Amino acid sequence: MPARTRGGALTAKLHGAVVRWFAAEARDLPWRDPDCSPWGVLVSEIMLQQTPVVRVLPVWREWMERWPTPADLAAESPGEAVRAWGRLGYPRRALRLHAAATVIATEHGGELPDSEDGLLALPGVGGYTAAAVAAFAFGRRASVVDTNIRRVHARLVSGAALPAPTLTAAERRLAEALLPDDDATSVRWNAGVMELGALVCTARSPKCAACPVADDCAWRAAGQPPPSYVPKGQAWHGTDRQVRGAVLAVLRAAPRPVPRIFLEGPAPADSAPALTGSVSTGPELARLHGLAPAPEQLERCIVGLLADGLAVELASGLALPH
Repeated sequence: MPARTRGGALTAKLHGAVVRWFAAEARDLPWRDPDCSPWGVLVSEIMLQQTPVVRVLPVWREWMERWPTPADLAAESPGEAVRAWGRLGYPRRALRLHAAATVIATEHGGELPDSEDGLLALPGVGGYTAAAVAAFAFGRRASVVDTNIRRVHARLVSGAALPAPTLTAAERRLAEALLPDDDATSVRWNAGVMELGALVCTARSPKCAACPVADDCAWRAAGQPPPSYVPKGQAWHGTDRQVRGAVLAVLRAAPRPVPRIFLEGPAPADSAPALTGSVSTGPELARLHGLAPAPEQLERCIVGLLADGLAVELASGLALPH
């Protein structure tokens, strides 16, 4: 049920409860620091997509120390962005950040656009990221809708255990209806609902006793009905994603291009010294060999990395993009 049909007084009550809870319970994250630059907020939002905070924190800090401005990253090769991405997963995000940094540096004087429309025009920035950066970096009133926010809205207002498998137009309308009218409160509401979903109103084990709006939760009032579907996790072991990640890890660790023969398996004993000395034979290569991918799977993964711009093929072997 949309918030406006539940009454303005109740909506204001929800706003106050969540904003007060967030002020008291929010995690101390560096991209929430008032001194964090808009660039730092953008980097955090891209890194946090499908990746938990605990994994993002050390990589974000390393990036911001090395590349405190978009111009600093734009001055590097895309391959360095991929290398520094480490094991965050979904490494195309590193390429998108590099492309956005280049546009910001060359077309915007090194400063991020401060509107949703301006942010949307940057490479690799979609609707969620544009809204989040507009809100959290520039204090704009923007409807931010991520997985955590969708789950809180579904339970609190709609009475469903989980939101729909994919974002719907109805969910977008509900998020807009719930958004406070003034900029400052809307920013704190967005951040508070997101934090509530991350820490309390979790997917599998919600901590209703710790929820500041539990008494007004439609899902609890309905007797906490089970979800209408069972979320399916993504397979990992033996998948192309795992093999792609292992190949990319080898390229990140290698000081120079990697001949394909090294990716296919341990080098033959009679390999020429010049060949065996052309790439590190460290743990990354051992991990790839331990997966024992079929030749056709390995080839498919290499072709995919080349097509995505995450690797280039040189006469001497595969390497990160220059």
